[in-house]
Formats: sequence, structure tokens, C-alpha cells
Amino acid sequence: MGGVLAIDQGTSGTKAVVVSENGEVLAAAEYAIRPRYRSGGAVEQDPEELFASVLRAGTDAVAAAGVEIEAVALANQGESVLAWDPETGRPLTPLIVWQDRRADAWCRARADQSDHLLALTGLELDPYFSAPKMRWIRDNLTTMGIVTTSDTWIIHRLCGALVTDSSTASRSLLLNLDTMEWSAELSDFFELDHASLPRIVASDEIVGETTAFGRSAPVVGLIVDQQAALLAQACVDPGMAKCTFGTGAFILAQQGTAAVRSRRGLTSSVAWTLRDSTHYCLDGQVYTAASAVRWAVDAGFLASAADIDDAAASDSDGVLFVPTFAGSAAPWWNPQSTATVTGMRLDTGSGYLVRALAEGIATQVTELITLMGQEMVEPLTRLRVDGGLTRSRVLMQAQADLAQLPVDVYPSAHATPLGAAICARLALDPTADLRTLVSRWKSEITYEPMWSADRAHDHLSRWRKVAGCNLSEDTP
Repeated sequence: MGGVLAIDQGTSGTKAVVVSENGEVLAAAEYAIRPRYRSGGAVEQDPEELFASVLRAGTDAVAAAGVEIEAVALANQGESVLAWDPETGRPLTPLIVWQDRRADAWCRARADQSDHLLALTGLELDPYFSAPKMRWIRDNLTTMGIVTTSDTWIIHRLCGALVTDSSTASRSLLLNLDTMEWSAELSDFFELDHASLPRIVASDEIVGETTAFGRSAPVVGLIVDQQAALLAQACVDPGMAKCTFGTGAFILAQQGTAAVRSRRGLTSSVAWTLRDSTHYCLDGQVYTAASAVRWAVDAGFLASAADIDDAAASDSDGVLFVPTFAGSAAPWWNPQSTATVTGMRLDTGSGYLVRALAEGIATQVTELITLMGQEMVEPLTRLRVDGGLTRSRVLMQAQADLAQLPVDVYPSAHATPLGAAICARLALDPTADLRTLVSRWKSEITYEPMWSADRAHDHLSRWRKVAGCNLSEDTP
């Protein structure tokens, strides 16, 4: 029996799992990586530390599984970029993480082009996406080497290929979403070398061979982490949606084979290209979820992220938290917004702040759910969720209460690598059926709404009044 080594290289760490042919997790290993948050909106990682974590997690998972590895798959951060030497693979800059806001001034100076870029790419002109950060690197750090997303660099280090998959390319502001090709016009707009962009591949395309984890194995199953989770949770039909509660909270809704543009401040991206067919998704982002919880730990409100449920008061007692520590994404797109807390009194204890923080994260996701419902033919009837924060009963119940939807928790902590493994399995077995591969799960627990619709509406209304002044001039 063999297995697929699926690596989830994320913002807060690298996880590697070995997945059997029937979807069973045979072994897992994980190593934390803490980004460096600095003044001016800087968020960086050490590339060599990151790559070392890939090798270490993968090697440990393979050793623990004790099976032959049939393929190596990689899910990546999506929009994090670095400059590196294509001859040696040596990084020339830190990895500029997707949360980094230092390209904001560049984007604001060209805001008059935002609508045109949205029409071409499905994305907002915002420093969240890859190309503005690539331009910032060229303007401020180095003109040497090439600048790519982290997946291209990792894959090159593993097998020598210079590639990225279609879902990652669609997060760059350099891809024409209709032609599925790099746009020379967009490369010129960002003043980036069009010829140095990696080749775009499907998520089930074998791109090379690697011996980094033992015997030689094909490298296949390249996909953005959020899209991998969408696949693992079987959101393969239009209108199905999931939210991953990780460093940020990311909700994606399957759109099928039509590259539909949002009319309400959401973004449109490639979900995946599999079996020669490209599917698209609408997505919305909450930049700080687990990273907001980490702030609460560092500030002393929580002993650890695992203590949310024990620390939270039974209600927020009128306290409202807008935890936009790294700016606001969809639908406000304001990199300058900051976190806000209101409603505190002299008797407000830390438990009320913890409860309000959980409700603030859930409220932002609820706003995105509302917008997605307006974009789709049929509104969402339930939400599938995964990620480390789904272990919090307080947060998941708040999500069900505020969205007024049942919340189905994915039964595994490994949704993202499992999604990448499915992509690899499709390459290894031409007879494999996608729907069969993704149908092997049932919700671990479902949270049903306990609040009345009126109570949820009242909370959302009060939160919007507080958030509206801070997130943007135009509230949704």
C-alpha cells in the first residue's frame, strides 16, 4: 500500500500528511512558523525556515506512515511572494506574506484603474494580492532574480520546475480570468517581467520528480490552500460554500465553470483546474481570525488559543469588537482600517472581550455570507467549516447564531492537505472519479442557530454602525 504526501504550507506553520488511496490519514507532522509582524503593516517570513519546515514535516510524516510515497502534493498560501535566484534557488528577500500592507500606497495611487483590473482579473486592486507585493519588492528590496509566489519557489527547490497552478495564478492580479493566461497588459501595469512568470499548470498535472522525502516521487497536486479545503469539503456544485477558520477566515462559494464577477465587493478566482476543466469560486476574506486570537493571547486576555471557550463570558454584555488588525478585505477593501472595541465599562472583564472577539470574527464572516447569498441564484442554506478555530464551541455557535445557518464542522483537522491529495490522486489514477473521492466525509458536529432572527439582526445592525466608521466610508 502506498500513499500521497500532501503538504500544507501555511502562514502559521507547515503540515504534512500521508493519505492512503481510500482517503485515510496514515500519519501527520506539523511545525509552527511564526510570521514577523512589524510597523508599517509589514508581515514577513524567513524563506529558509519555511522550506526547512516543509522538508522536516514531510520527512517526519513519511517516516511515521511507513509506506511508499506515490506522489508529493503542495497546498500553498496563495498570495505570499519573494524574490529568488533561479540558478541557485537562493532567496534574495524575505517572504512577503499575504497579510503585508506595504504596497497600499502604490495601489491607492492607481485606484482609478481598479474597475478595469476587476473586469480583467476578478480581483480588487489591493496589496493582499500578489502583484502589488511583487512591485513593492522591486521598488524597495531588490531588482535581482525573479519574483514569484511561494509555491513556485518551493516546487523549484523540490524538483527544478518553474510552475504555478491556475488557482494560485488567479490570485495574482496578473491573470486574465477569461483567457486563463498571463496578461501582458497587466505585467506592464505592474512593471513586472512578463517572461519570468512561471508556467501555469492544472492541479492534476505532474510537474516533476523529487527525492526530498526519500525515493523519487512525482510532484503533483498544486493548489491554493483555501481552494484545497473547498475541494476536500465536497463543494463541487454551484452554490455550495465553506469557510476555513485559520490565520484568517476565508469563505469560498463554488460557481461552476463560469468566471462570474462579483457585483458586491467579493472576488472571483479559479477554484481548480482538474480533468481539463476549470471551475471558479466567489470568495471573501477576513484577514485576522486566529491571528486576532493570537493578539488576545499576547495582550493577556487569553492564556492560549485553546482557552477561548473557558475564558469567554456567557455573553458580550454590550461589548462589540471589530478585529480588523490587518485592514479590512471584502467588501470594504480598506487596508488602513484598524481594530475597534466599543461598549466597555469599568466592570468589563476580559471574558467579555474574548466573547466579543469571537462574535466579531463570526460577524465579519456573516457579512460575507449575506453578500454571497445576494450573488447566487439560491442563498446558502448551510455552511461547511474547517480549520483550527472550529474547535471553539463559542466561535462556532456564534457563527451559527449570527448567520442563522447550520454550521457543519469538517471531521478532520487536515482539510487542506486532503484536498491537495485528491488532486494528486486524480493524476495517479485516470479512472478515479472526483465526486467519489470527495464524498467520504460526514460532519463531526453541526451547530444549529440558538439566537432568534431578531436578536441576530439587532447584533449585526449595532456591529455595522461601529464598523462602518472604521472599515470604509461606504458601509455595506
